[in-house]
Amino acid sequence: MDAPTLSGRAALTDGPAPAVVVHSRAELSRTVRTAVSDVLGTEMDDISETTDLQSDFDIDSLELMDVGARLENVLRVKIQVSDLLEARTVGDAVDLLEKRLGRTA
Repeated sequence: MDAPTLSGRAALTDGPAPAVVVHSRAELSRTVRTAVSDVLGTEMDDISETTDLQSDFDIDSLELMDVGARLENVLRVKIQVSDLLEARTVGDAVDLLEKRLGRTA
């Protein structure tokens, strides 16, 4: 069975990665930091790859889903809800996106 994604559509758990432009880690990090800062209303400079969204910003599940939906839209990649919930830091989220985009972390 396919796993649910933030958009509500099923994502394949196996199979080829979507055909997207390969982003550098720095670009992915900036994209994640931008989404987080937009949702939380904070400065992007206050967020780094070591930022723990739960302990540093007390992010709730709705805010986290909003971040994930923004990332899905910008990067045109499906993110499984369970994967997003396991990403503790911004760096974890970048690692997840690299994997979903077919790159090695």
